[in-house]
Amino acid sequence: MPIIAPSLLASDFLHLEKECQMLNESKADWFHLDVMDGRFVPNISFGMSVITQLRKMTTKFFDVHLMIVEPEKYVEEFKEAGANSLTVHLEACPHLHRNIQQIQSLGMKAGVAINPATPVFLLQDIIRDVDMVLVMSVNPGFGGQSFIPHSLAKIAELKALIKNTASSAKIEVDGGISLDNAAEILQAGADILVAGSSVFKSENPLETIEKMKNL
Repeated sequence: MPIIAPSLLASDFLHLEKECQMLNESKADWFHLDVMDGRFVPNISFGMSVITQLRKMTTKFFDVHLMIVEPEKYVEEFKEAGANSLTVHLEACPHLHRNIQQIQSLGMKAGVAINPATPVFLLQDIIRDVDMVLVMSVNPGFGGQSFIPHSLAKIAELKALIKNTASSAKIEVDGGISLDNAAEILQAGADILVAGSSVFKSENPLETIEKMKNL
């Protein structure tokens, strides 16, 4: 069964407590938390203070996706805020191996994300060291975008790289995922599905999450 990680970026920020309660009651495994700095991506979302408050409302796994430059400056603060995993962008980290080691040294899972235009082969020297790879299937920065079809080929290529290197990394996919395309994304090799709008904008989020979980 896939890991389902609803993205809080698509939730109703005016009623975050209610949204958390819904996720607590749901079959969702993780909370996916998108942190944006307005520099690496053209948007600003939320930071440590919001994550700290969310942590008070759930015991579920906090999957924090850092769409920021210089993430190494804030790793300890995100750990203190309640992050269970931190994913940094390959494109934002000139010293990626050091970044991954720093995250893992604090007891968190470490992930690396790649943008739609970033080729999979660039991961070959880090793939054995990371706990997961986040394939962005939309250009990062905004929710509600359409899935980029070429992402399926990238997921399959990544799956082959993981197998060929005997890596234990999981494949996470984020962007434009819905019940219409989730099955083929899983078939391509994904282990973790990040779903934002398709969950929080659905008529019955609990049912949508359950259906996705049972694929």
